[in-house]
Amino acid sequence: MRAVKIIGWLGVIAMTAAIGNGFLNGNFTDDGGELLRNPWGIVSLVDLYVGFIIFSIWIALREKSVGAKIVWIVLMMILGFFTGSVYLLKAAYESKGDKRVFLMGK
Repeated sequence: MRAVKIIGWLGVIAMTAAIGNGFLNGNFTDDGGELLRNPWGIVSLVDLYVGFIIFSIWIALREKSVGAKIVWIVLMMILGFFTGSVYLLKAAYESKGDKRVFLMGK
């Protein structure tokens, strides 16, 4: 689980830096428009959201509460793999090293 935690923390740090840079130096509307005008930008967005959906399936399988499932999945769709990294850390710390609990929850 040590490697999983390291990867989770690196994901949180990288995503925090990337999102911060986007807000400080970018323009969401203008830059998003450029992305949508580029065919490979569309491919990247489809790829990204397929990944979000696949990761969200894991969240839905692990979480017992419908409310928790909804909150985590909505956050996943809005904040992307920042949320995925936080959720990975949550699962790793809750599992206390038990791989089965890490993968499937309590």
